[in-house]
Amino acid sequence: MIRNILKNFNLFVDGRGFAGELGDYTPANPSIAAEEYRAGGMNGPIDIDMGQEKMTTSFVLRNYTADVLALWGVAPGRLVQVTARGALESEDGTVTPAIHNMRGKIIVGDRGTWSPGQSATLTFNMTLEAFKETIGGRVVCDIDVINMKRIIDGVDQLAEQRAALGI
Repeated sequence: MIRNILKNFNLFVDGRGFAGELGDYTPANPSIAAEEYRAGGMNGPIDIDMGQEKMTTSFVLRNYTADVLALWGVAPGRLVQVTARGALESEDGTVTPAIHNMRGKIIVGDRGTWSPGQSATLTFNMTLEAFKETIGGRVVCDIDVINMKRIIDGVDQLAEQRAALGI
């Protein structure tokens, strides 16, 4: 059976919905900052988890909105909440929600190219401090970089490090 095909999506930026005004959305792809390690007595190198790489996301709006352009900046207190909601549909007709909750800073508001007779789009690039992915009510990952939290499928991979650091 064919399952969980993304059929449609919506995006909310700072509480504002943009259904019918969206182009592309590129989700965050959390990745481990790995360091290669090989010591005496080992037949080859292994990767050691040294934390995470910076998380980013981007989205395209097909309207020229001052509301989102005004959220640009990396100053303290300029964190922006973004929520992407997708509808995953299976061959049997089951629809499953996929939700990305993000918090970060808009670092680029690309105003694109203006051409006569064509709509102007805006492309926003963000760096993220937090990313949470929920599929059908199951929290797949919940990452909060500032608060040193990395929960993957219910397991907080950094709990013991936080305890050792007293945080």
